Amino acid sequence: MKIISYLLLVAAVLFNAGCASRGPTITNFDLGPLPAPKTLQSTSEYTVKVLDINTPSGLSGTQMYYRLLYANAQQAMPYAQSRWSMPPGQLLTQRVKSRLAQAGVRVLGASDGVNAPQLKIELDDFSQHFPSTQQSKGVLSWRISLIQGRQLVKQMNFTIDNAAATHDAPGGARAIALASDEAIDLLLDFLVKWLPSAVEPTSVTKPKSP
Repeated sequence: MKIISYLLLVAAVLFNAGCASRGPTITNFDLGPLPAPKTLQSTSEYTVKVLDINTPSGLSGTQMYYRLLYANAQQAMPYAQSRWSMPPGQLLTQRVKSRLAQAGVRVLGASDGVNAPQLKIELDDFSQHFPSTQQSKGVLSWRISLIQGRQLVKQMNFTIDNAAATHDAPGGARAIALASDEAIDLLLDFLVKWLPSAVEPTSVTKPKSP
């Protein structure tokens, strides 16, 4: 009996050691399912090259960041046990392409050998902000540029924020996802307005007949 008890004790110690060695469980978040398609005018006739979204070095990994604005707004801190399923630039590039295709735009990558307007996006912020201990919001800030050839057709900067239902990582992830889709709605409106300028041929004045 003593041998059996000893073996059971060793097994329990090894099991607990194995559980401890695995460390804390990490929860991964993405932007969720696509929202209902946005109704647009005359987008199905357009083709756009979507470049990979540029991000600052702090957003190059999968960490989920938050800022305590009431304590130190200049410090972005990562959640210890929550991550994005992929870096924010990749998440948003995928989301933008899916939403454009959903709206009827023909979407190409940067390497596709087709002469088409290019959509360039630079991400500045993708984090949860805490104005107080009882208030938080998901924030997305980016700069979008529509380029044809070597010419800048139009550029726009904007920031979208969405209040979080809960003031934790799951609440922040949901709020950031909603802010992302709101930002993409504005991007679609931007393209509807400026894509015609990017694809219209430049008018040429014909010489007068002698």
